[in-house]
This record gives sequence, C-alpha cells and structure tokens, in this order.
Amino acid sequence: MTAADHSIQLAKVAALAAEEKLAEKVLAIDVSEQMPLTDVFVIASAPSERQVGAIVDEVEDRLRELGSKPIRREGEREGRWVLIDFGDIIVHVQHEEEREYYALERLWKDCPEIDLATVSAPARPGGDETAEVEEA
Repeated sequence: MTAADHSIQLAKVAALAAEEKLAEKVLAIDVSEQMPLTDVFVIASAPSERQVGAIVDEVEDRLRELGSKPIRREGEREGRWVLIDFGDIIVHVQHEEEREYYALERLWKDCPEIDLATVSAPARPGGDETAEVEEA
C-alpha cells in the first residue's frame, strides 16, 4: 500500500508553500506502510524561528484553501520545530539545528521518499491554472 493520491497532492501543495517562503531541504516521505494514522510526512527547514513561523503560516493557508484544516499544531511557541497535522499528511517545519539533530529522514529511512517533482499540484481556488512542476 502506498500513500493516496490526495495525500501526495496535499504534500505537493505544502512543499510549494514552504518553498515560497524560502524553506530549505523540503522533502516528502511516504509513511503509509509504517504509520496507519497518516500517509505522508513533509519535512522542511529554515535558518530562523521567524522563518519557521512564516513557512508554517503559508503551508496552513494554502492547505486551508483546498479545504484541509489542521487537526492540531504543536511547537509553535518555541518556533524551533512546528508540527502541523492535517490527518492525511503531517508537516514538520524545523529550525536547521533541530533538523540536523533529530534527523527525521534517517529515522524514516525505510520509507520511500516521494519525488515531488513528478507530482502536479491542484489549481488554487479562484484560478484555473494548475501549479505545474518545473523540470530541473
């Protein structure tokens, strides 16, 4: 079993929103085989607490536009590692130091990384264009 298409599309939107706010090392991991409560982890990092907050706000706003409301949000006060649980996906926005120390990619290394470059994001509400991926 792999992550649902809907979850992968939400992950793509979350990644694009994070990148708009200059997030670094954005990636998505398919955890559906190991974790029955969610399909995808999206992980992003930033060099400052302020930027972590900006990324979190943008991700939440963009997913809310698609009708996905967060179930919970943790870690906002410290601004070093904020977790936003949308049910189908969980977004981790970490300060660079926390990202390096906790190394979520290493902890979940048995789960496949999702190649977000191959995923098309749904169109933003109010516009008829889709956010197509640029080839690197």
